[in-house]
Amino acid sequence: MTQTSDYYLLLSDLFREIADMPEMLPQIPLDKWPNGSPEEALFIELQKALTALHVWGQTLQEKERTIQKIVQSGAERENIFDGESVRSREQAILLEISRTLASALELKPGLILDQMRLIIEYTHAALFGLEDSVLVTQAVRSPQPLETGLIIHIPLDGSEALAGLFNGLQPIRIADVLQVEPRALFFQPTLSDQAAVLLKGVRSWMWVPLAVKGQLIGGLGIGHTERDFFSAHHADLALTVANQAAIAMVNAELYEHAQTVAALQERQQLAQNLHDAVNQSLFSAALIAEVLPRLWERDPDEAQKSLQDLRRLTRGAMAEMRAMLVELRPSALTDAELGDLLRLLGHALTGRTNIPVKLAITGQGTLQAQGKMPTEVQIALYRVCQEGLNNVAKHSQAGEVAIELKYEANTVELRLHDDGCGFDPGQAPTGHYGLAMMLERAESVGADLSVVSKPGRGTEIKMRWVETPSLKN
Repeated sequence: MTQTSDYYLLLSDLFREIADMPEMLPQIPLDKWPNGSPEEALFIELQKALTALHVWGQTLQEKERTIQKIVQSGAERENIFDGESVRSREQAILLEISRTLASALELKPGLILDQMRLIIEYTHAALFGLEDSVLVTQAVRSPQPLETGLIIHIPLDGSEALAGLFNGLQPIRIADVLQVEPRALFFQPTLSDQAAVLLKGVRSWMWVPLAVKGQLIGGLGIGHTERDFFSAHHADLALTVANQAAIAMVNAELYEHAQTVAALQERQQLAQNLHDAVNQSLFSAALIAEVLPRLWERDPDEAQKSLQDLRRLTRGAMAEMRAMLVELRPSALTDAELGDLLRLLGHALTGRTNIPVKLAITGQGTLQAQGKMPTEVQIALYRVCQEGLNNVAKHSQAGEVAIELKYEANTVELRLHDDGCGFDPGQAPTGHYGLAMMLERAESVGADLSVVSKPGRGTEIKMRWVETPSLKN
């Protein structure tokens, strides 16, 4: 796998980790990238940004705990100023908005507008993204019924329009958007034609730029039917929400790009496997089939052996194809029995390498029934077995492989053993990530993984998962 692919896969894993555990500060492995490389520089900046957000989040949490203590102790009585109570409520809502946006990998623009309404009353609102000097609505809120799926495009003519919207990264408040005043005159033609719906019945208007690292990426437009409705405090609150929204938009874009790259790499890997494994098997089978008639005339016994090789190669190629179809249709990993999937992997290895694979399924229990095992556990067991067999094909020089799948009442255990050359687990060659990947797969579902091997004594991989109430379907 290339350094670029490692970079995008790490981005994807990082965003998933942030979404699953937003309260934890992830640690980025900077030592994977060469000193001074663009990847190292970007991840250093990303680590700094995540650290700053984490500290800010802890500060808000501390404030929230203080507020809760005040409420629980009964200290919030009539003698507490109304203004202080409002500010406490605003801080709690801002904290909740921050948590919500940080926990979502995919952008939910409508949610941003709905949560902003909790602290800023408005009658009209729109969230815009900036695409090639065109503002494009991501979500719109209006008292008038809007056409379903309506997307408003607002072209910006020249750098002057962009500079006006940028406004030094500060909000713009307009007391009356209909009056003859420079800022009102700037927005009146901007919000015309298709965008006129955003000003229908509006008097007060507030614009908040969305920017990341000094680059404009969109904006928040907020309107109200009352004149001079929005205060400086409203502008501060809107800017706080806008900063969170900007980070969420960039994170969503990075995650989508990482997912696209990962999917493309997976398709390329499948194509490579098809070329390397299936094409090689079919080519060998074709050669045997071509010489088989002449060989049969000269030496029937040798021809019989070649016929067995031909059967093995064709069965192996069919198994490889079925395994690749499983990869292309991920639901097959959960729709099929785990034992059938492991048998398919074994047939594919035998067809590819001529190493016999024995599969034994023992034990009883509800986990053995189809649909009873959590999907993520079945996928993890399949992937660990798949990676283990790949290592056998690449490194083991084995003469035989045994796969054992053992069920108990609430436990499933996978054991993979080969009689190959073995290795020293404490001195695994650099650049080989198979063992680390298997360990990550097991840990992701709370399973134990052990690898036992010695030079000249083969290798045994064992994965054991015990059902807990939190992982039951």
